[in-house]
Amino acid sequence: MMIMDFDNYLRQTEREMTIRNYSLCTQRAYIPYLKAYFEFVGNDAYFPNVELIKEFLYQRKIKNNYAPETLNLCLNAIKFFYKTVRKCSDIIDIKFARRNLRLPVVLSHEQILGMISALRNLKHRLIISLAYGAGLRVGEVCNLRIGDLDFDEMLINIRCAKGGKDRVTVLPERLAEDIRIWTKDRRESDPVFEGRRGKKLTTRTLQKIFESAKIEAKIGGTSTFHSLRHSFATHLIESGTSIRLVQELLGHQNIRTTQRYTHISRGALGTIKSPF
Repeated sequence: MMIMDFDNYLRQTEREMTIRNYSLCTQRAYIPYLKAYFEFVGNDAYFPNVELIKEFLYQRKIKNNYAPETLNLCLNAIKFFYKTVRKCSDIIDIKFARRNLRLPVVLSHEQILGMISALRNLKHRLIISLAYGAGLRVGEVCNLRIGDLDFDEMLINIRCAKGGKDRVTVLPERLAEDIRIWTKDRRESDPVFEGRRGKKLTTRTLQKIFESAKIEAKIGGTSTFHSLRHSFATHLIESGTSIRLVQELLGHQNIRTTQRYTHISRGALGTIKSPF
């Protein structure tokens, strides 16, 4: 029986992902799932066994109640290992889990303004305002540098966003002067929103700021920091902005991802009268 050096295989997997410029977020996701897979199948992991892989995914779903997206991450990690580290030519013929089709949670314009007004800290107000006004992901707000702000063109350059891609989005006019003053006399390489000792803030910190704003504004529901981005897209579509342009601003590769926001736009729904 072939004895597998699991730690070495995990290191090789991490190295291959780094060489292929996989995001740190993806690496942090793949490695624990792959480690759990090794522990489940033991030395039978040397060659891909479709039935064992299916059983592993099944147990994850039954015992851990993994969401479809998480199951797909597990399967991707396993496929990546066999293809790039073990260099197996075997086809792992397992279909990806069907994802649940949930509509994004969107806040009204009034709710967002209420959250911003409820915050006493200027930095926190600017964080929520910019995330909504530019349609930024939480990680993009954390990673934003002063040099990424183009005050002449009123644009924001988003570097190495999701999928390692750059994109450009709008710098809201009503925020420009406040942001200009906030970043005055600092280096272009500095984070726009600094934490302790000049370091960038963490995503967890930004999520806590959002939760505090919700509590202060007495807003319930299941909205998260990412709802600010959902609201940006939905409100643009409601105001008549081209869905193709919204797609570019959000950095969506597939137009179908952006089309979700047409399903929750209140503008069109408001013109419909019930036959009852």
